[in-house]
Amino acid sequence: MELSESIEEFVMNYDDRLRFSGAILIQNEKKIFEGGFGYANRSEHIPITSRTRFGMASGCKIFTSVAICQLVEKGILTFDTCLKDCLDISFPHFHPNVTIHHLLTHTSGVPDYFDEEVMSDFEELWKAVPMYSIKSPKDFLPMFQDNPMKFNSGSKFSYSNAGYILLGLIVERMTGMTFPEYVAENIFRVCDMSDSGYFRMDKLPERTALGYIDSEEGNDWRTNIYSIPLVGGPDGGAFTTVLDLAKFWNGLLNAKLLGKEYTDKLLTPYVKSSNDIYYGYGVWISMKSDEVLKYIIFGFDPGVRIHSSVNAKSKIHSHIMSNIDQSVIPIVTGIDKLIYG
Repeated sequence: MELSESIEEFVMNYDDRLRFSGAILIQNEKKIFEGGFGYANRSEHIPITSRTRFGMASGCKIFTSVAICQLVEKGILTFDTCLKDCLDISFPHFHPNVTIHHLLTHTSGVPDYFDEEVMSDFEELWKAVPMYSIKSPKDFLPMFQDNPMKFNSGSKFSYSNAGYILLGLIVERMTGMTFPEYVAENIFRVCDMSDSGYFRMDKLPERTALGYIDSEEGNDWRTNIYSIPLVGGPDGGAFTTVLDLAKFWNGLLNAKLLGKEYTDKLLTPYVKSSNDIYYGYGVWISMKSDEVLKYIIFGFDPGVRIHSSVNAKSKIHSHIMSNIDQSVIPIVTGIDKLIYG
């Protein structure tokens, strides 16, 4: 059986409470596998294809880090520039030494609006703040700007969505563009990612998968339209396809978005997260014996799952996007076993 057929058979037969629903693209110089599973719209029975757009959740933090690196490359900022020198916004309890580097690497210690170390239900946020009121990065500020620091900047790693909101605000301040406009012009257009964007949840374009939240029994479902912000931003929520993800990685790794020096800086493992997983600028880095194995972006929101990686040795791209509330890690692991044995 060919590898492509083995991958398809594995995914088709995978069933852990829910069958996989999403799109997969595996390739290096040549395409290894490309296909869709399940429905982009269950009510209308619209099937998923490789051209279906999915939410990215936190997977699009890498767009924010690329945007910041572009500004550093142009001399507008440095990685050591302090937050207090970038934004004319009051943060009464933030330490004055919080830098761009701290924000990029989740080592800033600034309070998070959704602290994944103590919170697990993203939907809980919108009981106090209506999700339809979150339309731009500044709309997040009241949720964290007056809170105390979590720890001293640079002392440890602690994943921070708010840190990336601040980075997006810096992009807007330094460029005079809205964050989505900047990314569309300086990342999506450059990489020819014509199916990607920051779309309103109540105004989704054609070929966009609805995100589904299934009941524990799996016999009932609802969409995620009331579960995430109206419009995505610097910390998450863009939409893309597996085909556009391949274009993005090719653009990044072939120095279309940044020169080699700043591409290397973005992909440097700066801080250890857990075991053999490190964090660069907006990207997770899997390592073994001081050697890089994979560059990874992943994310999850209610009804959204994404895992996109490039193997540093084999150069194999693996892009997996899903529109159900179930981990794709078993799919990632299973496909890796089929590819690498």
